[in-house]
Parts: sequence; structure tokens; C-alpha cells
Amino acid sequence: MKTIAFFNNKGGVGKTSMVYHLAWMLHDMGHRVLAVDLDPQCNLTSMFLEESALEELWPEGQHPDTILGSVAPLIESLGDMQAPHPINVENGPSIVAGDLGLSAFEDRLSEAWGRCLDDKPAIAGDGFRVVTAFYRVMKSATEQCGSELALIDVGPNIGAMNRAALIAADFIVIPIGADLFSLQGLRNLGPTLRDWRQGWETRRRGRVPMGLPMPSGQMRPLGYVLLNPSVRENRPVKSYLKWANRIPATYCKEILGQNLYPATAADDSNQLAMLKHFKSLMPMAQDARKPMFHLTAADGAIGGHAGAVQDCRLQFETLAKRILERAEVSQTNERCMTDSAQRS
Repeated sequence: MKTIAFFNNKGGVGKTSMVYHLAWMLHDMGHRVLAVDLDPQCNLTSMFLEESALEELWPEGQHPDTILGSVAPLIESLGDMQAPHPINVENGPSIVAGDLGLSAFEDRLSEAWGRCLDDKPAIAGDGFRVVTAFYRVMKSATEQCGSELALIDVGPNIGAMNRAALIAADFIVIPIGADLFSLQGLRNLGPTLRDWRQGWETRRRGRVPMGLPMPSGQMRPLGYVLLNPSVRENRPVKSYLKWANRIPATYCKEILGQNLYPATAADDSNQLAMLKHFKSLMPMAQDARKPMFHLTAADGAIGGHAGAVQDCRLQFETLAKRILERAEVSQTNERCMTDSAQRS
């Protein structure tokens, strides 16, 4: 299992939509993928599942088939995590469903971080079981589904819940917009990631319960994805490039701790992709309940829309391949986009 978190403490850039489409693209390429919704807003879950399925997942009372059901015993200090119930999306990837009630886990995770350093084995053990809960849920879910990749969607904050989610991640991809707020987000994110890595490394040397699966907490940055650029004649407009060209230096300095700055975003090897906003394709895909690059003429993707579908497919295929290459995931199992092409 390799785990990849998609994270930026600046929200509103299209992160969840990107994770959804990447999960489908990797599935189309022949990879066994598990999507993990650790954002209490649950937008990723609602993209994958019909409303009727969501009603069954979130009834009044207990929610045993969501992420909340798995960690509920830890929230209530009544035991350890319960085995997850990943959902196999029809002809698609699997998902560990999110839950609006997951925010109740925040305080327990915050408390557990300090408990990991306690000299008393019982107290430290409780801390480690809580902090590693997300990692162990993902480990169990990928084993159930036979998945080789877990894509983790988290909320836009730097709280205890996201710390636990990112500790469970081998790699991090940073979705970002080209604006002042996103640059400030990178400046906040870099020191936070370093602090979390160092804090986890210190705790791993403590009183870890014997046999407890432990994440490495390496959180290795794979790169960033520029989302929703303003494009005219297939080229970003000048107002967008003004901010986009400031990202490489900020990313190198704050995220990588380097002082070698590419001249522009186009020259930056840390940029995984520049994903366009496909505008009218997204509502069309939402109505059809499928990714944008699966849209067909029967869904209304005709004329210019048909060309946009092909462009969308190419962009996400290129991004998926770059992520696989940098995460050192074998690409020999790819079906060369056969399934996706047939849908067109």
C-alpha cells in the first residue's frame, strides 16, 4: 500500500474534484485504488455515491459503515478501532466513506498527540492507538479491497485531524491556486509539515504498543498542481501568470527547504500539472454521476464538449502518470486507457 494525501490549508481550489477524477483515472489505467474521505464535509463521498446510498450510510444513530464507525470506540474511549467497511463503487474504485460526525474526533486526536510521549505504557499506548487510527483503517481497507494505492482527501486546515491523516501518508500532493492566499498557504504549510514530521519521529521512539502497525510519517512532497487557471487561446492569461510564477520559489523555500528557484512555473519540475477549469463539463458530469472524461454524446457531450472531454482525459492521464512515477508505483498494469476510450 502506498498512501497519497492531497492537502492545502487554503480551500476552494478544487482539491476534492481533483482527487475524485484521479481515483477514476488510476482505476481506468488498471490500478486498484481506494479513495479515503477524511474531510468532515464529505464532499468526496457525495461525489462517488448516490443520494439513496448516502441516506443508508448516514441514518439516525450509529454509522457503522463510515470512517466514523471505525473510530467511534476510540472517540468514546471504549476500545480500539473497528474494521472499516470500504464501498466498492460500481465499475470503479473503492471508497472509505466520510462522515459529518468525524469532527468529534478532533479533540481526542489533539489530546492523544501529547499522550504518546507519556512514560506510562497504558497512557502512551492509548495515544498511539488514537493517532494511528486513520493509518490502520486505511491499511485494513486496502487489504480488504486488494488496493495498491490510497488517495486521501482532507479538509483545508492544520488541526489535529489532518495531522493524523498526513502522518498516515507516504506522499503529499499540494493542489494550489495562483493567488496571494495560496502563496500564504504554502508559507504556513511548510513549517507545519516539518513540525509534524519531527514530532512523529520523536514519538515513534517512545512506548509504542507491541504489534501496533505504525506509519512512517514521511509525508514526502511529490509536487503541486495548479488548479483552474484562467486560459485564453490555450494559454494562461497574464494576471494568472503573475501569481503562478511566484509559486516555484515559495514552494522550493517553504516546502522543500531549498534555495534553487525555477524562473517560471512553466520551468518548474515540482509542478505536476496545470489543470484547467472545464466549466460546463463539471455540472454535466455531476448530473450524469461520472467523471468528466467518461462523458459521452448520450450525456450531452457533443460538439465542443466532446473535444473538452478528450482534453480533460489527457490532462488527468498525464497527471496520474507523473504521480505514479514520482511515487515509484509500477505502471505495467495499465490498460492503456482502453476502458475510458471505449466510453467515448
